[in-house]
Amino acid sequence: MSVFSKVMRPADGAAWVTGASGGIGRALCLALAAEGWCVHATARSADRLEALAAEAEGPGEIRPLPGDVTDAAAMTRAVESIAAERPLALAVLNAGVYHPMRAQTFSAARARQTFDVNLAGVANGLEPLLAHMSARGTGHIALTASVAGYRGLPDAAAYSATKAGLIAMAEALAMDLVDLGVRISVINPGFVETEATSVNAFEMPMLMQPEAAATKIVAGLQRPGFEIRFPWQFAAMLRLIGLLPNRWYIWAVRKALGWEGVEVRGG
Repeated sequence: MSVFSKVMRPADGAAWVTGASGGIGRALCLALAAEGWCVHATARSADRLEALAAEAEGPGEIRPLPGDVTDAAAMTRAVESIAAERPLALAVLNAGVYHPMRAQTFSAARARQTFDVNLAGVANGLEPLLAHMSARGTGHIALTASVAGYRGLPDAAAYSATKAGLIAMAEALAMDLVDLGVRISVINPGFVETEATSVNAFEMPMLMQPEAAATKIVAGLQRPGFEIRFPWQFAAMLRLIGLLPNRWYIWAVRKALGWEGVEVRGG
């Protein structure tokens, strides 16, 4: 059986979700707990994680595990603390930030923060996860990227770069993990209504609620395959447009999003 057909169940061990205090991560923790998982939820805010844990209705549970994904040692400790109790069967490295960024307001500092959380933060979780799961010869890791990683999108100079990096990272790791018994997936959502996307100054096509996104992710984790993408119509459209030569791609995306004349925000 292909490693991409591997489906982990609550009986196989615990689940770990980063970026759990809001948006997709929060909704995903609740959805996994409803499926019977013991979910260890990581974010910087201990108070928000405690409130999240209190909302879990079972049959699973949510256990707060505060931590900052940019702290490599903290991520190692998180994996070790989970594994000391029971095997870690499923991990969704979901933490991320989004700073809208156009050429007129480009900021190296904000780009660096985006890289630190979205790319280095995932790497900090991957190192202990890969060691733990590879040693056991089983497990499933999912990285939350975005359809914004297919090609560059407006207002996402740093964000698209990090999400493209995550997709490539997952593909590269899969080359080895197929021999180690560990499944890796990449999650590519479209626009989801969160605190981060609320700052967008343009109309977001096919905007989804976090709960609907979490439902799609749980279903994707339970199906064979490498990529979990939704909504499929929007993802397919971006894939198709992405085949255009650069000049025509830029024109088509600007036209589709009504980008001409969009107000440029400061800072």
